[in-house]
Amino acid sequence: MKKILLAFGLMSAGILSGQIRYHSEVFQQVKVTSDVTYATNIDFLKNSDFSNQMQVGADLMDLKTLTATSQPIPAKYYDPSNTTTVVKVSDVKMDIYEPMNDTITDRPVVIYIHTGNFLPAGLNGSPNGLKVDSSAIVMCTKLAKRGFVAISVDYRLGWNPLATGPTGPVVRRATLLNAVYRAVQDMKQNVRALKGEAAGANTYGIDTTKITLYGEGSGAYVALAYGTLDKDSEMEIPKFVYPGTTDSSYINQNLVGGIDGTGGLLNLYLSNGHSTDIHFICNAGGALADTSWLEAGDPPMVTVHTIRDPFAPIDNGIVIVPTTNEDVVEVQGPNLFMVKANKVGNNAPYQSFTYNDPYTMKARSRYGQTFQYRATIQTQMTINADAEGLMAILRPYKADLLKNEGAPWQWWNPNSPIATTVIDPGPPPVTIHQASLQSNPDMSSAKGRIYSDTILNYMVPRIMVGLQLPGFNQIGIEEMDIASKLALYPNPTSGALFIKTQDSDIEVTTIELMDITGKVISTYDVSNQDIQLDLAGYTAGVYFVKINSNQGSTVQKVLKH
Repeated sequence: MKKILLAFGLMSAGILSGQIRYHSEVFQQVKVTSDVTYATNIDFLKNSDFSNQMQVGADLMDLKTLTATSQPIPAKYYDPSNTTTVVKVSDVKMDIYEPMNDTITDRPVVIYIHTGNFLPAGLNGSPNGLKVDSSAIVMCTKLAKRGFVAISVDYRLGWNPLATGPTGPVVRRATLLNAVYRAVQDMKQNVRALKGEAAGANTYGIDTTKITLYGEGSGAYVALAYGTLDKDSEMEIPKFVYPGTTDSSYINQNLVGGIDGTGGLLNLYLSNGHSTDIHFICNAGGALADTSWLEAGDPPMVTVHTIRDPFAPIDNGIVIVPTTNEDVVEVQGPNLFMVKANKVGNNAPYQSFTYNDPYTMKARSRYGQTFQYRATIQTQMTINADAEGLMAILRPYKADLLKNEGAPWQWWNPNSPIATTVIDPGPPPVTIHQASLQSNPDMSSAKGRIYSDTILNYMVPRIMVGLQLPGFNQIGIEEMDIASKLALYPNPTSGALFIKTQDSDIEVTTIELMDITGKVISTYDVSNQDIQLDLAGYTAGVYFVKINSNQGSTVQKVLKH
């Protein structure tokens, strides 16, 4: 019998040849192609001046002619200091992450839409808000190592969160909704551009029939709106209409263009003949503008959300602007929209499968449970029992609403120029880094990576099953089969845990010990049929043991006294 002493800080196992593509990291190196322009459109953030209507008309006519005839746009339209034009444009770019030494050329795509409150990093009160945020880089790298093509995208920013006075709430709502709408248009142009490129050279080796949108924070609003907003009438429900009118939506399509992203006076996007269809939606944080948008036939959804997110509610609530802490608009979180997505059958493609992993177990353990919630708004929150596909993350409760955590998967460099910018002179002065710690007090790379892994290990198996990626049918079946051929005892245990194979054809290759959050504490290579783990040094509680073998994997729950 081989005895293995598991302790903190033990070495990690390397990539195994028996791992399943997409489900595990099967590649060690990733190629990144940065700052690829996928679109050019009017810049609403700070550079355009629409006060001179005559000059605006002349500029727009010139820009639309250049776009329609595929001619380059002159530098004067990019340069804010050039006074010969008043309408300014900007290029919208993306970074593409690919697995190196991959022989497959039709790979599923995950488009990563970053957070940022629809304002530039720093101005949004946060060090984050870029396609190169720490969480974006790590998530895209890990996806590429699993065999996906991951694309981190920029989108146009700009709205007025500082509007005050009697019209302040209306201006804040109108400009924010238009910012979200423009971002959705950018994402649709991105999808069209990817499909157009893939129909020709297919430089990045993608399969355009298997596209997933992953939105984080503000990007989650964009991803969810992309997949559900498909009718003009959906922008004319009362909360999206100017007060005192019956049909004047905050979104003026004559100006900004249609839902498909084309048309409109202040929009340069044209169709290239390819659809904007996507096939799966994942989000971390954020919310859906309105559950009435969600209908049967929309893409499947998987969502991760902190229960006490102060800015984006997990249930029905008001979006709060992190920069000013002002209310903007009522939205619905995943505790509501996931129930509806399940009820209308949108999530059936992945929910008919058996998932035997600690992430699913943890998510399901919170369904039907009631938690202390936002003290000043609602004292308790019950996670709906029918919210399958929602992983609700529980972080420590804080009586001060804005000190509750909304995005524990985020981290940043506290010494970066943006993070060290002083936003409150004090005394004492307060930097963006210090202010951001309010809702992420123990921010660190280690913590952010744990939550990134949790998100990936919950959503990727469901993407695999929902899109029927190669190997999807091995995830649950293999785990069930191999579990019946292994014995773990005693369970509960005070220290020693024996793992015995009951089939001579099964060869255990590695064992991973995980805590209740799914964090891998220790990983070991093994080469024996009969194994003993020593858990005596660990605190009492629930652990998960993942056993990987030549015939698949299984995760078993273990109780340590």
